[in-house]
Amino acid sequence: MREQYRKLWRMLPMAEKKKILYIVEAMGGGVFTYIVDLANELVNSYDMYIAYAVRKQTPENYKDYFDRRIHLIEVKHFGRAIDPVKDVAAFFEVKKIAAEIKPDIIHLHSSKAGVIGRMAFDGKVPMFYTPHGYSFLMENCNPTKRRVFKLIESVCAKRNCTTISCSVGEHQETLKITKNAAYVNNGINMEELQEIVDQTEKVMHPFTVFTLGRICYQKNPTLFNTIAESLPDVRFVWIGDGELREELKSKNIEISGWVDRTTAIKYAVNADVFLLTSRWEGLPISLLESMYMKKICVVSNVIGNRDVIHNGENGFVCFDTEEFVKAVKEAQSGATEKFIAQAYQDVLNSYNTKVMAKGYSNIYKSAVYKGQ
Repeated sequence: MREQYRKLWRMLPMAEKKKILYIVEAMGGGVFTYIVDLANELVNSYDMYIAYAVRKQTPENYKDYFDRRIHLIEVKHFGRAIDPVKDVAAFFEVKKIAAEIKPDIIHLHSSKAGVIGRMAFDGKVPMFYTPHGYSFLMENCNPTKRRVFKLIESVCAKRNCTTISCSVGEHQETLKITKNAAYVNNGINMEELQEIVDQTEKVMHPFTVFTLGRICYQKNPTLFNTIAESLPDVRFVWIGDGELREELKSKNIEISGWVDRTTAIKYAVNADVFLLTSRWEGLPISLLESMYMKKICVVSNVIGNRDVIHNGENGFVCFDTEEFVKAVKEAQSGATEKFIAQAYQDVLNSYNTKVMAKGYSNIYKSAVYKGQ
């Protein structure tokens, strides 16, 4: 009898995986790592499609980062800057892509994709949007431009779409715009990161402070440079490159330029303090990875950073140059082991890919079943 049941079970048609279409304009930096880790985790349960644009920060071998089962589709007309001609072309391009795929779920990532996607689709297919840091919070924009960005977000929020923020702080900003909102904390792929760490040679080095990312206004290289100048006997490393590299003038700062992930981790492993001087953030992957690698984290007091780092508990949250310098000196004294242990435990419990993927999957399932 059991054998008959087994035969009948094998004869039953397998349920098709639901199709998820990610539309991503900002395919670089932390967003790239987030998309890779999340898609690679979800592909075991869903048929994953990613419509994306390449940026300068996108690794040349970016396709190698993805599970081979994931379908990658380049959107030719996506661009970071506002360009009416290209943006209209991108609007029709993503509509065409969705029409061909016929997804069960559409998830938009970053502000540009969020605007174009919410205008392109009517919400009959469950649609989600993750800002990864709202444009209207960008301090490099003048007040008028920020008000325009917030107005655009407010108009788009009226569309049939749920905003899923990647941190508690971003979620609180979302609730000021729409109640159709949820949040899932960013997470990192601990297994993949640990594998790279295990293969990285640990070398003797002077006390080293590092950061990782594009050298741009958001990351505040001017403040990073001021802190370095205040600590001339400490080695500082900026892993990355960017348009404001000339701001990093202090003689004790080393700029790596754009490097592959393995090389970036090598720099991080052989450093002591992760310094994040950002003017605004979503929830930085580089911060979570530094916590996992047991580095002292010294961060600016902005959304994303302060959602994860709690001053005096698992790291330092700083308001000004004086506080940053004091925190680095305290880290140099070695009296921060409890911070390191707590930050590491926080990643294990809350900020990893498996927890993140489960959170998104639960939201996706709820939306799909609700529509049936």
